Amino acid sequence: MNQITLLDGGMGRELKRSGAPFDHPYWSAQALWEAPEAVEQAHCRFIEAGAQIITVNSYACVPFHLGQAMYAERGAQLATEAAKIAQAAAAKYPTSPVKIAGCLPPPMGSYRPDLFDAPAALTIYQELLAAQDPWCDLFIVETLASLEELKVVQIAARATDKPVHYAFSLDDNLNDGARLRSGQSVASAVALVCADRHAAGIALNCSIPEVMAHALQEAYSILTREQRKLTLGVYANNFRPIPNDYAANSQSQPMRELSPEDYLEFVKQWVATGASLVGGCCGIGPEHIQALSQWQATA
Repeated sequence: MNQITLLDGGMGRELKRSGAPFDHPYWSAQALWEAPEAVEQAHCRFIEAGAQIITVNSYACVPFHLGQAMYAERGAQLATEAAKIAQAAAAKYPTSPVKIAGCLPPPMGSYRPDLFDAPAALTIYQELLAAQDPWCDLFIVETLASLEELKVVQIAARATDKPVHYAFSLDDNLNDGARLRSGQSVASAVALVCADRHAAGIALNCSIPEVMAHALQEAYSILTREQRKLTLGVYANNFRPIPNDYAANSQSQPMRELSPEDYLEFVKQWVATGASLVGGCCGIGPEHIQALSQWQATA
């Protein structure tokens, strides 16, 4: 089995489950100013479950969620505060060193490549990277839905010397092959990352578990062919399939019942296919990460 590293799970749903402020349209960002202690406690629950990397709670620190005025006034400040909170949580576990992943989220909302504005997105990516960089060990660019998004964030990522992992969100339609939410192929996305000599890893995130294996196989084949030793990661969500006409920032995305045991079976498949970084996205909680950690200890 590959030497695996455990990522944490979904921060937003964990905050909601704990009773922290989690209202539309701010979602996980709201707790940064109303209940920062809840964010730290959520990080701690994931660490205690076995997470070896925790992700900064900056996913919603973008104009799409905060609004343009609030983002301009304090978006970068909130991202910095989120990074400091993650650092404080990790510092509580000195005997189990935990790495901190800065989060570079979709600037124009999740799953909607049609809303992407390249010039505006570049500025947001640059600001959020600078805001988190001093407190992070690595960066994960999350929920990339198109090649256009990838190309823009690759420019912004040149400003850091930290490892950068690019995580792609897939079309949840099992009949469409391995495709991004834009309809573009996973193979084309992997090829672009392979050509980036500064990239540290490729991941698949925030899609249903059932679509991950095919895309992972394609990514692994391309990396092998290109002789690129990039980390391969997978962290799925606990949503029902997201339609292509999904209303960004929707209040009604339905969850599914995916037990820790069921999720572990998917993870075993991904690891067997070449993944070495595994965790969870929306709706995957500490109990799921704990199941992965227990398996990791005995595998």
